[in-house]
Amino acid sequence: MSNQTINSAYPISLQEIKAKLAKRKKRNQNNYQQLELIPDETNLRIKTITNEFNENIIRVDGDIPIDLSVNQGERFLFISYDQSSLTHGLHKYPAKFFPELPRWLIQRYSQENDWILDPFSGSGTTNLEALLSRRHSVGIDIDPFSRFIANVKVTPLNESELKSTQSQLVQELVNYQAADIKESDIPSFPYRDKWFNREILLELSYIKKLIDNLETTQEIKNFYLVCFSSIIRGVSNADNNCTRTVIRKKLNKSVYPADALKKFTETILIEIPKIIQLSKIYPQNIKTIFPANMDARNIDFKDNYFDLAVTSPPYVNAVDYPRTHQLEIYWLGFFKNSLTPLKKKQIGTESVSSIFYKELHHIGVTEADKKISIIFEKDPRRAYIAYQYLADMKKNLQEVYKVLKSEKYYILVVGNNTIRGVTFENWKYIMSLAKQIGFTVETYLGSEIIKHFIKVPRDERINTDWIIVLKK
Repeated sequence: MSNQTINSAYPISLQEIKAKLAKRKKRNQNNYQQLELIPDETNLRIKTITNEFNENIIRVDGDIPIDLSVNQGERFLFISYDQSSLTHGLHKYPAKFFPELPRWLIQRYSQENDWILDPFSGSGTTNLEALLSRRHSVGIDIDPFSRFIANVKVTPLNESELKSTQSQLVQELVNYQAADIKESDIPSFPYRDKWFNREILLELSYIKKLIDNLETTQEIKNFYLVCFSSIIRGVSNADNNCTRTVIRKKLNKSVYPADALKKFTETILIEIPKIIQLSKIYPQNIKTIFPANMDARNIDFKDNYFDLAVTSPPYVNAVDYPRTHQLEIYWLGFFKNSLTPLKKKQIGTESVSSIFYKELHHIGVTEADKKISIIFEKDPRRAYIAYQYLADMKKNLQEVYKVLKSEKYYILVVGNNTIRGVTFENWKYIMSLAKQIGFTVETYLGSEIIKHFIKVPRDERINTDWIIVLKK
């Protein structure tokens, strides 16, 4: 479809967008007030609940008390109120921490001005919470797109410059003309025209061009690029709610002209006040670093450098992060062609060559090796993926042990997998590997996973992450 066959402009109304956001805010406030809110008193925010399986779980609403009593093996339901606070909600990211958990662990196991490490930093939740708790931090992630998001989330910005550039962008968005976009402005990447309608391609290219041409700091441009990235999945033809980027014909997803213009405008109107708020409370003289060319299996810092390590490592073949973010990665220019090279570097990757899984591999943990053998009989490839995941995690444990100070803690939040019908209890196997390396297990506790904001699901069993506290 050529530019001439579509309307040259899709006028958007700033007043309508602001009215929509006001209604959404009011609706959210009303919903919030109808929920079972727990008073601020600590003793009222903690209570024991029983699920439909007659299992006792300790429910904690909001901030987790630093001195919370924890018995080994106890299970907790932590209800998060802060998943969209400040810059935490700036960009969707699968399987990320809810902020209260790393905040609690950081404040419980470290002091102000300590150095915190997250070797699987993802979108930087641990690093943002370390910053807010006045701790220096390092976030390691092999994915440059993840590091880009995380960096933006912890970078303070000038308020007047933000407001000035916002006004400029909004005015240009209202005055959008499709004819202003040349074919050379539209990025080329695999199956582009399958993922996006022609109108949306033009709108996204227009927005990207506006950001690139802003006369402002690179930090502010990067903030707008993350806002831009955050709308890409929503205006594509892909399923919004799948961790893989796929088009589901049965979904009958509708994307209309001007959707990209509207969503980007809405996003910057929502997110600019939040990053301004962060910038106002930003602590001085606290460093947050996301080094490039570093890996959780090769941590290039001095021995005995860090005071605490906190992380949530990937699951075995659970989330293909490059595939999840492939459209965003292409639009921001991190890759132009196949993402396979990046996928192969990921811990827990499914991108493995057949030469590696012709034979059965064992990791040296009895229970894990039994499960790997069972899986091998059903699917040699999946068995090798499980083995390689544990081998990579062993390397990570060795690296963290090396750079962690003596008597300090490495805390991992680990989930389980079901592989070809076999329950693969990652947390138990990682604890065994940690003991082999020299860690002692201080304690472990369960954190129930829910996908609802403050609602406790009643119609299905809640999955459990396990928080493992290791001591060097």
